[in-house]
Amino acid sequence: MSQEKILLNVENLTKHFPITEGIVFQRQVGAVQAVDKVSFFIREGETLGLVGESGCGKSTTGRTILQLHRPTAGKVWYRDVDLASLKGEELRRYRRHIQIIFQDPYASLNPRMTVGSIVSEPLEVHQIGNKVERKERVQDLLKLVGLNPYFINRYPHEFSGGQRQRIGIARALALQPEFIVCDEPISALDVSIQAQVVNLLEDLQDRFKLTYLFIAHDLSMVRHISDRTAVMYLGKLVELADRDELYNHPLHPYTQALLSAVPIPDPVKERKRKRIILQGDVPSPANPPRGCRFHPRCPIAEKICSQDEPEWREVSPDHWVACHLV
Repeated sequence: MSQEKILLNVENLTKHFPITEGIVFQRQVGAVQAVDKVSFFIREGETLGLVGESGCGKSTTGRTILQLHRPTAGKVWYRDVDLASLKGEELRRYRRHIQIIFQDPYASLNPRMTVGSIVSEPLEVHQIGNKVERKERVQDLLKLVGLNPYFINRYPHEFSGGQRQRIGIARALALQPEFIVCDEPISALDVSIQAQVVNLLEDLQDRFKLTYLFIAHDLSMVRHISDRTAVMYLGKLVELADRDELYNHPLHPYTQALLSAVPIPDPVKERKRKRIILQGDVPSPANPPRGCRFHPRCPIAEKICSQDEPEWREVSPDHWVACHLV
């Protein structure tokens, strides 16, 4: 993997959803700060894991990178092109290179379309090949993800959850993209199927030199698949480091609390280690706390934490953290 070649560079990415009131004349009375000044980069052929609890803005970050949500502010550099500045046909052309695997395999496939139509739709949209060539391509893709190529005339309801997610992966691969956002692709699946799908994603990455943003809740799975890991809390990145560095030497109190909740398959170590139980609930993204967003729940917070927002800084090579006390 190249250390220099950066495929995707996100700079101060911000996405606020307006809160409006009034039936006829709607006026904005606030905003849900789903993603707030997030910056990171992903190298070619790398997997960046993005973790955090529900509602912290992980999926919104992925969708805003792909311009499924248009950013409120910030830039998304794909190679040397700012995707946030593209519109219409120009943006559509770039969608060939950036794709997404959705979280819910039950909701992301159109129940009225056959599997053949679902997987060939990107090819039709981008006018690639004729009817016969598309059919051959769809059968090759189904074979690639471990499905029977003769299933093209079946409908999504005839498949299990794991098989549907494989159809979603085939659709994402149809245009031979370079970068794929994996938006919690295993969270809706049985545990027995999760490993199969993750192994499939790793095999495809090796075969086609893919780059992933892997969004997930499961910290042990993220450790298995990612090269670097980023931790998100209430719309902000709080820590980003190499996978082993983050898991062995977490610096941010929130990262430490998250990792303390991961079970260890060793009863002796499990009994000895100290769990960090966070007090209170996650604040509302419509009204986030002043200063560090984690300070109301932080076990080591000091006065400065409630007053000043911590700077996103590199404390050691490739280890970034946003905390006054690190």
